[in-house]
Amino acid sequence: MSESTYKAAGVDIHAGYEVVKRIRKHTESTFRPEVLTNIGSFGSLFALDTSKYKEPVLVAGTDGVGTKLRIAFMMDKHDTIGIDVVAYCVNDIICQGAEPLFFLDYLAVGKTYPAKVEEIVKGIAEGCRQAGCALVGGETAEMPGFYPEDEYDLAGFTVGVVDRQKAVTGEKAQAGHVVLGLASSGLQSSGFSLVRKIFFHDNNYDVNHKFEELDCSLGEELLQPTTVYVKPILDLLAACDVSGVANISGGGLPENLPRSMPSNLDAVIRKGAWPIHPIFDILQTVGKVAEDEMYNTFNMGIGMAVMIHPDHVDLAVRRLSTYGIDSYVLGELAPGQGQVVFA
Repeated sequence: MSESTYKAAGVDIHAGYEVVKRIRKHTESTFRPEVLTNIGSFGSLFALDTSKYKEPVLVAGTDGVGTKLRIAFMMDKHDTIGIDVVAYCVNDIICQGAEPLFFLDYLAVGKTYPAKVEEIVKGIAEGCRQAGCALVGGETAEMPGFYPEDEYDLAGFTVGVVDRQKAVTGEKAQAGHVVLGLASSGLQSSGFSLVRKIFFHDNNYDVNHKFEELDCSLGEELLQPTTVYVKPILDLLAACDVSGVANISGGGLPENLPRSMPSNLDAVIRKGAWPIHPIFDILQTVGKVAEDEMYNTFNMGIGMAVMIHPDHVDLAVRRLSTYGIDSYVLGELAPGQGQVVFA
């Protein structure tokens, strides 16, 4: 009988050591001055500069990429999926006005392929740079027999800070405030169970299929990374009278807008007030999806929305354009019951 070893059981600790060497340069590229430890410590030390805040409040968020990962497996492309996991975490906490300070990831793999893990972490580091937060640590767990060798799962965690008096709660939103939508990069990272069913299960499309409406392959379109909205939203919060911010992720506008406004107001949204990315028209046509289902599942071209005083809309649109983000007046707040009403 051969000698039992951890490697024989499917866990290669030396591959793990190589991963740490490979990813160090990526993590260090995200460090802020407050970071006191490098990767490899049991815990990550971060010295919050409390002198910058009157009453600092920490805001935490966590999320995963979801079944969009399946597209990365099909494409064997892993260098952007990390942007998605960062974006979905930091885009949540920016809704309360919090500046993301640091980020940690959790990567569970069936088998450790150091080059693949490096590609994933490179994407995470890019997302952190876009958000201005530090990638201070993480965990790569090799789990043979639990995940197939070529598959993995990815989740992330972020902590940010906001002055208590500047926290965005939606309580200051009023009837007449404008709902300004920030364009998405496409599907971003929500609704992919339905996306995969329509394209790959029901209609047997290949990731290399080319639709006339798209300027890239289907797989490339589906892997477009989620937009990181942190810096433009922080800019708007500093320059404009913003009363609410909503991350338009799973559940689309109907589920997410009410999370950022009082229960005695409705968001009256005018369909057609913004351009719809071709991928949504393709999905609706190919999948024979009802319009209500589309709006309740996907972002429909709007990745973030802010409730803003009407006098500040033009300023907000100009400032967003400096970040390369198109924005559109979707509608306004009106007396109601905390719902989205499509006009």
